Amino acid sequence: MSKRAASSARAQVDEARLVASGVQVIRTEARAIASLEPRINGAFIAACRLMFACGGRVVVTGMGKSGHIARKIAATLASAGTPAFFMHPGEASHGDLGMITAGDVVLALSNSGETDEILTILPLIKRLGVPLITLTGNERSRLAREADVNIDVSVEQEACPLGLAPTASTSAALAMGDALSIALLEARGFGPEDFARSHPGGRLGRRLLLRIGDIMHTGDGVPRVAAGATLSEALVEMTRTSLGMTAVVDAHGRVLGIFTDGDLRRTLDGEVDPKRTPIADLMTPGCITVDAEMLAAEALAIMERRKINALLVVDAEGRLEGAMNMHDLLRAGVL
Repeated sequence: MSKRAASSARAQVDEARLVASGVQVIRTEARAIASLEPRINGAFIAACRLMFACGGRVVVTGMGKSGHIARKIAATLASAGTPAFFMHPGEASHGDLGMITAGDVVLALSNSGETDEILTILPLIKRLGVPLITLTGNERSRLAREADVNIDVSVEQEACPLGLAPTASTSAALAMGDALSIALLEARGFGPEDFARSHPGGRLGRRLLLRIGDIMHTGDGVPRVAAGATLSEALVEMTRTSLGMTAVVDAHGRVLGIFTDGDLRRTLDGEVDPKRTPIADLMTPGCITVDAEMLAAEALAIMERRKINALLVVDAEGRLEGAMNMHDLLRAGVL
């Protein structure tokens, strides 16, 4: 096609037709997924039982577009409490089959059920004696017949108008994979904290795993003055550490109170001599303290509820151990 013809073709794109095509794809794939509901049956239960009882890993495999779906299913299983990984069927016959151990379960995806690369390694999978679960679009296929459990994920039609590009069929396989993953998650009693442990870098992981001790300032980074210090000395300490407050402690390091930027603003409303006034006269006594083992998310909840911007961290005897503020929570990704 010449450049002029290509430019003319682009200019003649029918926007209404684009929208209609997109809507048709969504509807076709939605029907394909909805048709799976009655197939959550005995085969589905049997597959879940095999994976639940698996003492090793679920080895998920598939070729081409089914391979992309298999990778996603493996990732979902793993993040939802079922150890799993993807094995490329083409590489399996060149050494990667060694990834499979006696305690594993194999989950193979093939819409046709006749994928050459999977059929090639099928006898070897059988020889290992590991259970084989398949997701196929053809229950009469060799792969479906050889499986310990086959789940039917066939669709009436692809969303592709040519009936060639895997579209509705891959959506159906993905949905069934998600159904297996979540059913197993619930069967294992896999909760938010379990999820967080496998997602430590995510927001949920940080909120459920990160503790105050992981982010608090310690040592010289903790602002503190003695009860006999003056307001002027307290301000120097606050400036040094830039946490917007200072702890006031006794001779044994036990927290007596806190003096914050807010306290300073209120103090400046009156007539106070900074070099003569003891900080003990201006501090907030009996301030809120926390321990280092508290979840950072709990500390955030306390700060929001009490409308404060900083917390002092103490040990079991009330001795000052650390300090933190909203900026620390923000940097840690808890906020």
